[in-house]
Amino acid sequence: MLKVYNTLTKKKEEFKPQEPGKASMYVCGVTPYNYPHIGNARPFVTWDVIKRYLRKSGYEVKHIQNFTDMDDKIIKAANTEGVEWNVITDRYIKGYFESIDALNVQRADIYPKVTEHIPDIIAMVEKIIENGYGYVVDGDVYFSVESFPEYGKLSGRKLEDMQAGARVEVDTRKKNPMDFALWKSAKPGEPYWESPWGKGRPGWHIECSTMSLKYLGETFDFHGGGSDLIFPHHENEIAQSQCSCGNCNSFAQYWLHNGFITIDGEKMSKSLNNFFTVPEILEEYPGEVVRFFILRTHYRSPLDFDRDRIKEAHAGLQRLRNALELGESLSDRAGNTDADVELAQMADKAMADFCEAMDDDFNTALAIGYMFTLSKEINIYANNVINKGAAYDKGHFEHVMDVYRDMAKVIGIFEGSLEMPVKEGELSPEAIEALIAERAEAKKAKNWARADEIRDSLKEQGIILEDSAAGTKWKKA
Repeated sequence: MLKVYNTLTKKKEEFKPQEPGKASMYVCGVTPYNYPHIGNARPFVTWDVIKRYLRKSGYEVKHIQNFTDMDDKIIKAANTEGVEWNVITDRYIKGYFESIDALNVQRADIYPKVTEHIPDIIAMVEKIIENGYGYVVDGDVYFSVESFPEYGKLSGRKLEDMQAGARVEVDTRKKNPMDFALWKSAKPGEPYWESPWGKGRPGWHIECSTMSLKYLGETFDFHGGGSDLIFPHHENEIAQSQCSCGNCNSFAQYWLHNGFITIDGEKMSKSLNNFFTVPEILEEYPGEVVRFFILRTHYRSPLDFDRDRIKEAHAGLQRLRNALELGESLSDRAGNTDADVELAQMADKAMADFCEAMDDDFNTALAIGYMFTLSKEINIYANNVINKGAAYDKGHFEHVMDVYRDMAKVIGIFEGSLEMPVKEGELSPEAIEALIAERAEAKKAKNWARADEIRDSLKEQGIILEDSAAGTKWKKA
């Protein structure tokens, strides 16, 4: 039974889909004015695993993720470069897809953009005004938070406390300092669209409400994003969405939020200028390693960006990959004994434990632990067959390997290269493999001096060779 921690109710709840056998999810996407940083990457990797596991569990998943392609930051970037706003968004949307592809993130079903849904947004704002929750002031439209008694139910904040702590508002036209913009009148030089209230553009929060309701309906299953979006973004989404529908039980039923990524204990963000973009990280580490680093910590827990921990993730992922390759090296052997019945049962137990961990609010950290448990058994068995002549049972062992690959498919590993990016002055993987091949030929010819020379030369350059019955592998020290 799948249980998820619902930010709305502050407890774990059994997942009960709106439609049997189907799961719908909306995840807040990026504002494409720069390349995504590692903090942006965490929710996309997290929700990718969630989607993969839901599909493994038999659900038909519909996944929507937006692009906020109109925003003050985009306008500022365009003005700085002296280009149209869509030049900026096109560049960084392309960069976004390059980043998530490197992280083995499967594509969402639909990636709606704000600028492609202006008529839908205007219609929703009109409905909110019609229902008595919005008001117009000089071409701006605001949502009246006092008109929605449940305002604050997601974040746990009380309106009176927020009002008392609010700074003095420059805009005295608001009925309440906490009222937020649904539609913003255009300033000189800004992009704009025609509306019943004059030229302008959408407020930040209304876009996600509009697009989630358009593609998933008034009530859907999951809404996700980073913890920094709980307030005000997601809080405001709930208020305006339920007020446009006229139903306080509508909109998303389960709210899931991932924890922050920190650096030196401080939240990583573009505004603090203490972030690393995904392309920058990928210059140092393979994307699959970065993904694995993220998933070794439960998604709701804070995660500190630490290069030593990424190196540990790389080493751990390599161990898992080695077990896969060692196991698959037996695939051409024949054997019809019953030697592996116990191992097959052990694999089934590992998969049951793996699913139990994932059913407990998608605990990837614990699930990965069960992958390591099974990888150890695979290594022991394969080494016994290869090196000690132990009996081999092809049927049962292929089942074990299928279980192992199924686990990997959920976690999203064994899908990309683990080769470290080549830095200036370093040997390329092709050059290393060529030297290894030359060393193998030297050993065949009993030219031990040349074989040792190649090994020592590679070692001086930080390349460690590992010889086994299956051949020679290499890794960076």
